Amino acid sequence: MRDNGGMTTQPNPNLLRGAVDLAAVAAARQAQEQAAARKDDPTASRVIIDVTEASFEANVIGMSQTVPVVVDLWASWCGPCKQLSPVLEKLAVEYGGRWILAKVDVDAEQQIAAAFRVQSIPTVVAVIGGQVLPLFQGALPEAQVRQYLDELLRVAGEAGVNGSVGAAAPPEPAVDEEDTRWDRAADAVEAGDWNLAISLYEQLKDVDAEQAEAAIAQVALVRRTEGIDPSAALAAADADPLDLVKAKAAADVEVATGAPEAAFDRLIAVVQASSGDDKGAARDAVIELFALVGDADPAVIAARTKLANALF
Repeated sequence: MRDNGGMTTQPNPNLLRGAVDLAAVAAARQAQEQAAARKDDPTASRVIIDVTEASFEANVIGMSQTVPVVVDLWASWCGPCKQLSPVLEKLAVEYGGRWILAKVDVDAEQQIAAAFRVQSIPTVVAVIGGQVLPLFQGALPEAQVRQYLDELLRVAGEAGVNGSVGAAAPPEPAVDEEDTRWDRAADAVEAGDWNLAISLYEQLKDVDAEQAEAAIAQVALVRRTEGIDPSAALAAADADPLDLVKAKAAADVEVATGAPEAAFDRLIAVVQASSGDDKGAARDAVIELFALVGDADPAVIAARTKLANALF
């Protein structure tokens, strides 16, 4: 949250994502949608799989010991990919498990694309017994694609890789429900659905209380500062420094713009000048910002001593 070079009230995306890359999350979601569309066709669900870096070893290298694996390297923005992919999927079903089609989104899975030295897409390669065999690039007609596949099966047979995919589906990486909730919460943040985001992070306290609570604090800050004019908030608080409502708004802006020391000092001044319930409310406001910035932050460590002196 601390950025002295400019103003932002956006939460830390790494924290809110649970350290999951956003592009990878988007690719996973697209892969899940594609897989769901194939559920009604048992053959398609066995022979067409969406591959990520995490599943590559099992679903490509491992499976290639039994059947050839045809890897379709594509991207959602690629027009020729949209022409070729349906052809490959149709043929994968038609060949009935003699080879598997592994689909790789090169935007989301850049390390796989780099490993195959992809220069343009669509690119189609095969893996036989763990060995890579380049096939072709570009959107070819079905008849020509079929020729490549027939030759691939011949080469695979000579290498002793001539099995077929049985009734069991290829192994897929398990989807961790905890990870899903982190991603759903981050999606809610991006959509501005603060209540849903906080609700999901509340559920995740049982998984990682520290990270969930920090995320809740960040979301709460974004919600409080949404629509606020930073300059006006600071000016109003400076003009009436003991007004807790104005001080809290200004302190939120200062934390969001990377000036937590100023925020703490502003609220601690209210604590020192107040009494009774007002003093307690001001103290609570400071402690809430401590949780947001983090106990290990030097500004928090220094401000805790100041707060103690102001209270006692």
